[in-house]
Amino acid sequence: MKLSARNQLPGKVTEVHKGPTTARIKIDIGGGVVVTASITTEAVDDLGLKVGDQVHAVIKASDVMVAK
Repeated sequence: MKLSARNQLPGKVTEVHKGPTTARIKIDIGGGVVVTASITTEAVDDLGLKVGDQVHAVIKASDVMVAK
């Protein structure tokens, strides 16, 4: 599948925590960095996501905040 989003981070699923409607997915993208995604529980089921899966975290944002 090709996407227009340029911020695609390949990694491995390290945790899947499913709630009633929303799930939290932790993705190890290497270098000690873990990205956490919140997606619907239905999407987790549709994708068949499980610990150990190779996935891509795709980030599409219109705003980036910077703090110092």
